[in-house]
Amino acid sequence: MGIDKQSDIAANVQIGPTTLGMVRLYIEAEGIELPLDFEPEEADEIAEELRAAAEAARAMTQRAPKSKPKK
Repeated sequence: MGIDKQSDIAANVQIGPTTLGMVRLYIEAEGIELPLDFEPEEADEIAEELRAAAEAARAMTQRAPKSKPKK
């Protein structure tokens, strides 16, 4: 599955700090539990990438439709 492929899989995502000073991204879907721990600096980088992707996605959906050539 690629980054631009749609999926019917639903997942729950939780984000929070751990007692060891890490940032945990916890993903649960269809019997899979995936805890991903990141250093705070890594979490900042991921947050920046998420913001950039959200901005790009927003720009894609807000583009004006291309006008059809007149005959």
